[in-house]
Amino acid sequence: MKKKVFALLLSTVLAFGMLSGCGDSEETITSEPEASEVVEAESESIAEEEPEVIPPNSYRSELTNEWIDNSLQNQRPVAIMVDNEKTALDHYGLTQADIVYEMMNSTANDEVTRFMAIVKDWGSITRFGSIRSVRPTNFMIAPEYNAILIHDGGPFYIDPYLKNPWIDNLSGGFARIENGKPREFTEYVTEGEIEARLDANGYDKEYNSYYPGAHWKFSDKTYSLSDNYNSTECTLVDLPFPHNKSELKYDEETDTYLYFEYGMAHIDPENDNKQLSFTNVILQCADVSEFDDNGYMQFNLFNGSGNGYFITGGHAIPITWEKGMDTDITKFYDSEGNEITLNTGKTYIGLVSSTRWSELVLK
Repeated sequence: MKKKVFALLLSTVLAFGMLSGCGDSEETITSEPEASEVVEAESESIAEEEPEVIPPNSYRSELTNEWIDNSLQNQRPVAIMVDNEKTALDHYGLTQADIVYEMMNSTANDEVTRFMAIVKDWGSITRFGSIRSVRPTNFMIAPEYNAILIHDGGPFYIDPYLKNPWIDNLSGGFARIENGKPREFTEYVTEGEIEARLDANGYDKEYNSYYPGAHWKFSDKTYSLSDNYNSTECTLVDLPFPHNKSELKYDEETDTYLYFEYGMAHIDPENDNKQLSFTNVILQCADVSEFDDNGYMQFNLFNGSGNGYFITGGHAIPITWEKGMDTDITKFYDSEGNEITLNTGKTYIGLVSSTRWSELVLK
């Protein structure tokens, strides 16, 4: 059992509860398609797609389904904690992430959020961050990918998780780059640091015995949710994050959702000021436990379940989710109980507190 029984007891000191209070969000705008639109959609689905060109020496990434180099096939990803205060902008390297989680980081400071960026090809990082501290919730999610957590410290509430044998983490000690900001906004992961730190700590660079397997189901061909009887048009996701007011806006030309916060497009100076965008959007409603008056908290994911939405290609469907413990993968299901299938590309996952879920707007 790899000492898992004992470790699970440690990791559940602060994790508990089944999800409640995650009812429907603000009413979604719906519309019935015109007959001409149905005919057009059917003709488009019948149209032959051009044969896919498969790059040499490549495989489909387990995180995005995109073709990436074979040398990365067994490489463990990293999960990098990125500060999301306005002072921390601009974020460097975030467009290199395969999956980006955004979640409340504290019940204080107008419920400020923080990113956890899952990156498969961490060897290509030149500058990523700025990085900040971790919370218990992140130790509940990172093991689903066998990912190595990269952060700068955290409250003592994370201590039980650090003792679990499936947790590898690199805390602090990364490059400090002068940028005219206070010290807490100056730490970045830079080129070559991850590999050097993994070697120094003796951590596995390849998937190890705690890897639970591929996290997602993908469609090799782009498909539309419009065929689902529960689907509604969704070109704007207005998230109930009062501090930074996150939004995702559908761009029909690229078939992706562009990310905005603080009333601005989120751009990446490390990638020619490219805007952060996602093919898939998953919204997950979960209960929160607040630990103290400082705002430290966690989402109650262990042995949890609840509601959510899956959004891709300009349409959304209601979903449910469930998770067991630690390395158990969070599974997302449609209204008929089928595991959702993602389109090829990057994914955004927003964890929304059940106390804010009703404020979510999709339209």
